[in-house]
Amino acid sequence: MPTKSDGLAILNTPVAELPELMRQAREIRDKHTGQHAQLCSIVNAKSGACPEDCAYCAQSGQHQTGVETYALLPPEKILAKALLAKKNGAHCFGIVTSGKGLSPRDIEQVVEAVRLIAAEDIHAAASLGIIEKESLQKLKNAGLRRYHHNLETAESYFAQICTTHTYEDRVRTARAAKAVGLELCCGGIIGLGETKEQRVELVMALAELAPESVPLNFLNPIAGTRLANLQPLDINDICRTIALFRFFLPDKNIGVMGGREQLLRDRQDLVFEAGANGFMLGDYLTTAGNSVESDYALVAAAGLTA
Repeated sequence: MPTKSDGLAILNTPVAELPELMRQAREIRDKHTGQHAQLCSIVNAKSGACPEDCAYCAQSGQHQTGVETYALLPPEKILAKALLAKKNGAHCFGIVTSGKGLSPRDIEQVVEAVRLIAAEDIHAAASLGIIEKESLQKLKNAGLRRYHHNLETAESYFAQICTTHTYEDRVRTARAAKAVGLELCCGGIIGLGETKEQRVELVMALAELAPESVPLNFLNPIAGTRLANLQPLDINDICRTIALFRFFLPDKNIGVMGGREQLLRDRQDLVFEAGANGFMLGDYLTTAGNSVESDYALVAAAGLTA
């Protein structure tokens, strides 16, 4: 694996040398993951009123963002969203809920939703917060194939972003998912105010966890959150970061998720140019995504297949 010094060198790549760095990242991607784009979709199955204080999050009850708030959707409504995702060509469908974790009753409701989704031959995933092995095993038995739980940021910076749970809580949940035999989807958010050294720290921690899929988000500051006035990363830093993740995680599916549309705008093709091999189809939790047609156009323009 590359060293910390290697990571910092990537993040400090001069603009004139950036095209070559991106070419090398694409070469690594093509060698290890091929030229097939990984596309996923999600449903915001339980929205808002979260008691956690994550500085970036529109769904935190400690922020005034005007986000829609509702209880866990019934299994039939979740299934309808999954069927739409399948129709749109998503390879994986995730059930995402706000909050630190779900109650036992809500877990059972998600278990039923997973059963319905798995029966339709849909790759079922879930992101339900901090969760114990027993519940993960129930979900796996119902047909869940992947659990998503981001580290969010480097351990050395985590307390600046969240104080209501710990970095170790997140690592423990990620390890529990792997322990019961689920695929692990685990990444983070870049541009939270962390240093370049901390970005390297995060990617090295992810390499140690060895998830199958790594969602890479870039902060799109949302009014009403603690990070509302933070300056977003520029396009060059986004490209350097995508390349960084590809160099350190050569054989993983790296998807550029949150912030893609808002920060890259008419240069979303750079997602693939810098070495990623996927992104999210459709809407995010609280922000809108591209049209499905425009996203497929990006995939085709990159010479990838969906």
